[in-house]
Amino acid sequence: MPGPPPEQPHLRLLKGNPGKRRVRVPPEPARTEQCPEPPAHLTGHAREAWLHPAPELHRLNLLTVLDLGPFSAYCCAYAHWQQAEQALQRSGELTIKTAEGHPRVNPLVRIASQAMDDMRRIGAEFGLSPNARLPLSGITPSSPPSEFDGLLK
Repeated sequence: MPGPPPEQPHLRLLKGNPGKRRVRVPPEPARTEQCPEPPAHLTGHAREAWLHPAPELHRLNLLTVLDLGPFSAYCCAYAHWQQAEQALQRSGELTIKTAEGHPRVNPLVRIASQAMDDMRRIGAEFGLSPNARLPLSGITPSSPPSEFDGLLK
């Protein structure tokens, strides 16, 4: 095992860098003034998934030019989950019968489950769950200025 994942340099500075290791300054991707519009390939539920959290992610500087692809993947996973759940509700069956008459789990259950796993994994990168937001607490734009603000620029 390679050990714990690398820590964001900004978070290391906020914690005080107790190990006194050299802090690498990450590249700052370009950030537009306005929240990016959803890509053209996102329609229906995927577009809906973009329009709700994207402005807030942009305000927190978590949605930049480099993040459009991963966030689009999150939105597509959301759309797959919604479509699978709606199809399950229409069918009303969690199990189906095989050609031999044996019960089998409806494939839509697996599709919905996989989409939820994808949403959870990708969404954690953007702080879209309470646990994923814990490392981000205290560095929101609305927080009062601190002595470390100059270090982050």
